Amino acid sequence: MGDTVELLFSYGSLEGGGLQLDTFGRVVHTEPDVLPGFTTSLTERPDPRITDRIGPVPQRELRRTGDPRDKIIGTVLRLSEAELDAADELLSPPFHRRSVTLESGRGAWVYVVGAT
Repeated sequence: MGDTVELLFSYGSLEGGGLQLDTFGRVVHTEPDVLPGFTTSLTERPDPRITDRIGPVPQRELRRTGDPRDKIIGTVLRLSEAELDAADELLSPPFHRRSVTLESGRGAWVYVVGAT
């Protein structure tokens, strides 16, 4: 049996190879996908855990609208359970991981702020 693969939808800083290499020890295989029913906004409070690793980058927060016309274009990262745990350590809190269904029909994890 192979290792479990966890899918993580990224719409921001985890799409870049620098933070992936620092967090997971490798650049992760990614595939494009879309998250319907959500929008993003730029945050006024950049996370120092990310900016300390890769410098100042625009950081966005997800907000669920429930409107299928709202869509976030991003990428799906194929992670091991240990790598998903590493992403949790990097992003939690203020982000919380929740399960979503992507436009492709695949289930994935995504990080949201609060109980969105």
